[in-house]
Amino acid sequence: MSELKKAIDQISKDRGIDRDLLIDTLEEAVRSAVARKYGETMDIEVAFNEESGEIEVFEFKVVVEDVHDPVSEISLEDAKEHDPNARVDDEMGFPVKVEDLGRIAAQSAKQVIIQRMRDAEQEIIFEEYKDRVGEISSGIIQRRDRTGWIINLGRTEALLPKDEQIPRERYKRGDRVQAYIIDVLKESRGPQVVVSRSHPDYMVELFKREVPEVADGTVKLMGVARDPGLRAKVAVMSRDRDVDPVGACVGIRGSRIQNVVQELKGERIDIVVWSPDIAMYAQHALSPALISRITVDEEEEALEVVCPDDQLTLAIGRKGQNVKLAAKLLGWKIDIFTESRYGELNAARKGMDQIAAVAEVSMENFFSAGFESLESIYQATEEELLAVSGLTETKIADIRVAINMLAPELAEGLPSDEEPKEERSAPAEEAEPVEEVQTPEETEAEENDESETPAEGEETK
Repeated sequence: MSELKKAIDQISKDRGIDRDLLIDTLEEAVRSAVARKYGETMDIEVAFNEESGEIEVFEFKVVVEDVHDPVSEISLEDAKEHDPNARVDDEMGFPVKVEDLGRIAAQSAKQVIIQRMRDAEQEIIFEEYKDRVGEISSGIIQRRDRTGWIINLGRTEALLPKDEQIPRERYKRGDRVQAYIIDVLKESRGPQVVVSRSHPDYMVELFKREVPEVADGTVKLMGVARDPGLRAKVAVMSRDRDVDPVGACVGIRGSRIQNVVQELKGERIDIVVWSPDIAMYAQHALSPALISRITVDEEEEALEVVCPDDQLTLAIGRKGQNVKLAAKLLGWKIDIFTESRYGELNAARKGMDQIAAVAEVSMENFFSAGFESLESIYQATEEELLAVSGLTETKIADIRVAINMLAPELAEGLPSDEEPKEERSAPAEEAEPVEEVQTPEETEAEENDESETPAEGEETK
């Protein structure tokens, strides 16, 4: 076997480059070198001889009576010296010695071969990693780049951008890391593999690797929401009634989920049961908090969640983490209220609704004008209330009467400096004294009330 043939076979094996592609590249490089030495007008043919293991080059000329172009033509007389049967218009091939190409032409051929092999290798790498998007790959931290960390994957390098890293995770040269391939870019200097450790699908792939039921599809991951490095929520469902999806993901004594947690540097993971009922799904997603009731607004994709007063901290979580992850998992907006606050808001809404009915004006008109409670309406001047679309002086008077009936405590408990401007009385020194006259029945009733009222500090029975 010739040295050239051995080299082709070895390169093909070591670099995984197709042998035929290598031979085509070699033939093209020699053809380029011959053209550089003898000119582009020379009609040549380059072929690799499998038997001899050598590159063969042939120059072709047309047989003519009178030669006008020595590069492409040969006289009949000269042709007969090579082949006695030669005739005019025949095309004859003459071997060209590759050794005669010269140093410059040989160097050019070498450069072409190297470049073509590099291009072929990069194309193979691109095709290989393009099909691996969505997989976990392992590599060694090589160096820091201005955009992130460069990871050596063996045949190529990968970029772990800053925004795809787990916050507060530190790396140093030589560390072995795993990451999720999110993209493969085709660039002039070679394929650029982009990886992530914060992507939600990275957690999905980790569960597939650790939990057989997830890998075979018995347990399906319906959604993942992550606060990388801190906390995550994973929604699961089982296609088999006999398989507990939460138990399968957690494993015996938490063995399965602990492997995932360790890979993610201690990221806390909540496994919740998915449900087609959005209210039930939300209740699971907000665990470990206990939920009293949930109101669903399907049109706005919003949820009003009510929880006991002592469960508010759990429901919201540290820095709002629990409710944010739950909202991200569901894809719905979530507003959380305590039972006491929700009761107050309901009472206020009910009162506003009744006032709007009395005035025959939409509640939205009040809200648009900045009035969101009975107290704000009661405290407003007539001029301010007239700014509400649809209100008239007559309707304003009706509203005040209605508020006195619905919420008499406003009129009784409101400080004098907060009373409506049009109803404020003159200063005490200017007001005329009014003598109060009590009937005998009222005097008797008042005496009875005073006798039944306990003194300050006395226990009420």
